[in-house]
Amino acid sequence: MLVLVPLFSSYTITLSPSAPDRAQPVSLALPCPADDVDLFLSEPTTEVVQSLAGMTGPILVLGAGGKMGLHLCLMLRRAMHLLSRSDAVVAVSRFSTLRDRAIFEQHGIKTQVCDLADEEQLAVLPSASTVFFLAGAKFGTDANAALLHRANVEVPQKVAARFRTARIIAFSTGCVYPFVPIASGGATEVTRPQPVGAYAESCLAREQAFSDAAAHHGTRVVLIRLNYSVEFRYGVLVDVAQKILAGQPVDVTTGHFNAIWQRDAVAHIIQSWACTESPAVPLNITGQETLSVREVARHFGKLLGRRVEFTGQESATAWLNNATRSHRRFGPPPTTPEQMMAWIAAWLTRGGSTWGKPTAFENREGRF
Repeated sequence: MLVLVPLFSSYTITLSPSAPDRAQPVSLALPCPADDVDLFLSEPTTEVVQSLAGMTGPILVLGAGGKMGLHLCLMLRRAMHLLSRSDAVVAVSRFSTLRDRAIFEQHGIKTQVCDLADEEQLAVLPSASTVFFLAGAKFGTDANAALLHRANVEVPQKVAARFRTARIIAFSTGCVYPFVPIASGGATEVTRPQPVGAYAESCLAREQAFSDAAAHHGTRVVLIRLNYSVEFRYGVLVDVAQKILAGQPVDVTTGHFNAIWQRDAVAHIIQSWACTESPAVPLNITGQETLSVREVARHFGKLLGRRVEFTGQESATAWLNNATRSHRRFGPPPTTPEQMMAWIAAWLTRGGSTWGKPTAFENREGRF
């Protein structure tokens, strides 16, 4: 049985001391048909619908072809439908990574192919009252400083200038914060950024691009410091479960992390449009709990009926994110860590595919 133990303004997840490291598989069930997971992950909450009643369109989602773009666009479109509104939601991307434009158009979402680094293509994008900025580079950039600078610094600068009259919800990461003690409850929005590694440094520069637009043009901006969003096919929990299924040891050197179910993250991010301000404001988005890698692995071992092996020893610090501010405004994320793990275990044991992109959350040098 999982027990949530209070830890300042956050929580840690542990197994009771008597829980065995191995148990027989339990009955696991998906919350929806396997073919409908994208619809499940994009179902708008009541709070999202209420929030969008005050949002003006049209809405652009830049960098929509990645891991969260489809769910964000779908939730926006479905919420607008419930409000009987026809405001345009336009998915903008090169559509060359995870998602092609056909899946968006199948769901009635308008698309526009655009390389945001190309100023001519950027200039012909339609004007918008609200812009969600999801574009960026992470994996494979450690050895490609030029790509990292172009994608995470130059493109945000160009986008911030192009849409300086819009409200901008700009994705960032909790990796801009320093490592903090496990018992701290996580970095808050007033914690001074101290990025580790080139990727995190570029993310802070991305924030600065939007902050400069807010300062110089009065652009209303919120900076979404997210870590870590998870769903059936991607995320820290998927990484841990796959290690166990493959009979590989789980590295606990980075022994603690935060996680939020993707639908909950998307719902909070959509509602954050109302938090846009000039000067730009940061907002942490994640779950309530500080999760122990060791105890999460043991719980997965019980769910999957597999023995769990470990390597390394827990560090005294981790990249942890305290989202108390967003929880007070939007409510705590409703999906519990136990529920996330059960759904992921059900997905993987049924042969469900993944995006094949490990998060590398255990990396403490910031090299991705």
